[in-house]
Amino acid sequence: MTAPAASDVDISGEARKPRLWAVVLAACAGQFLVVLDVSVVNVALPSMRADLGLSGTGLQWVVNTYTLAFSGFMLLGGRAADLFGRKRMFLVGLTLFTVASLAGGLAQEPWQLLAARAVQGMGAAVLAPATLTILTTSFPEGPARTRAIGTWTAVGAGGGAAGGLVGGVLTDTLSWRWVLLINVPVGALVLVCAALWLAESRDRGARRRLDVPGALLVTSGLGCVAYGIVRTESAGWSAPGALLPLFGGLALLGLFVAVEARTAAPLVPLRLFARRSVSAANVAIFVNGLAMFAMWYFLALYTQNVLGYTPLQGGFALVPHSLSIVLGSKLAPRLMARVGARSLAMTGSALAGLGYLWQGTMDVSGGYTGSVLGPGIVMALGAGLAATPLASIATAGAEPGDAGLVSGLFNTARTMGGALGLAVLSTAAASRIAGEETPEALTAGYARAFQVGAGVLGTCVVLMFFALPRTARPK
Repeated sequence: MTAPAASDVDISGEARKPRLWAVVLAACAGQFLVVLDVSVVNVALPSMRADLGLSGTGLQWVVNTYTLAFSGFMLLGGRAADLFGRKRMFLVGLTLFTVASLAGGLAQEPWQLLAARAVQGMGAAVLAPATLTILTTSFPEGPARTRAIGTWTAVGAGGGAAGGLVGGVLTDTLSWRWVLLINVPVGALVLVCAALWLAESRDRGARRRLDVPGALLVTSGLGCVAYGIVRTESAGWSAPGALLPLFGGLALLGLFVAVEARTAAPLVPLRLFARRSVSAANVAIFVNGLAMFAMWYFLALYTQNVLGYTPLQGGFALVPHSLSIVLGSKLAPRLMARVGARSLAMTGSALAGLGYLWQGTMDVSGGYTGSVLGPGIVMALGAGLAATPLASIATAGAEPGDAGLVSGLFNTARTMGGALGLAVLSTAAASRIAGEETPEALTAGYARAFQVGAGVLGTCVVLMFFALPRTARPK
């Protein structure tokens, strides 16, 4: 792949060098906010439940409403960034995200909170692809781009990991509402900085047409599948209340593929999947996300509901996990140069799987070191090591006009996997808890979720061994 032309990316030559730090900073700040909001609510969930009267299933949807809207509309957001301008869509997405955060923080009823989280997810879906595309179109392919992606991955991972600490501090010192309201001043500051620092870029040769039906089909399909999985907890796998949304969601996803094959301007051109690096890396990050996303959710519940930690203590308990995932993300570019992206992605996922097996041995009287710290560090380090090489494989060789779409596809696969994985693992935990709500039952349920997650990660390693391209080590 050649570097994007100046007509496509208006940040080139000597004039752009002093601004690259600003590009990285703005892109990473946007990604940090988006990923932070996936996890920041975890520690605040018990407080939300007490204040708004949410059910156990409702708590799960506080997280999944955001992630489903996020994953479902991210492809649309990525394509919009290519067509209408990466800077413009960055600003639009961040504005929508910030306004929805204000509405969520002021919610008085459960439905108001869930609606705000859905709009937040839509804003994030526009913002997130633009952050990665801004980097991949500003840096030529090679070591500089790899380092930039590594920083982006580390900041995103840190946002997800820091959510526990930020949520704990805000919930304990102020209230759960501030886990959302804090986005308002931060988002406003990033908006001003991005407006001043970023240069506009877009695919000038493309037709300005968006596949809105495709976006609605994929979002509806994913939502129905996730709802059907959640319904199996109370209705069982053979009940119509679970089977109808499951099969209905699969039918909508099948219709989505049919529409994409026929439309003149598809949301996801099926030709992209003919490229092995794109298809294999996206399937791998999807399967990886099925397990990894739920780690923070179950650890937050275990520390508070079983070990008796306050939200603040629970947040501090996960600080080492945050540092580990950032460390893994920052080490990844150097290790990729030695062992290659494919080998590193497999190693990271295998390491995370071992951590999941360890976490699956936790008990009701477990100490912090053996039941939270040790397995958490192993899981988080493995996650950090795996994400950067998979992102590099997925985006390598993308044409300039497809950069936003490829970035959005990768983010969609990861977040979509996380949303469905949370539904699956929560259902597995609930089947073991069986409504008892005692510390012993809760611990057994959370352990079951981690055991299932370990199996998913093992499957992911096998998949990567056979599917990821055996590329040469980067120089």
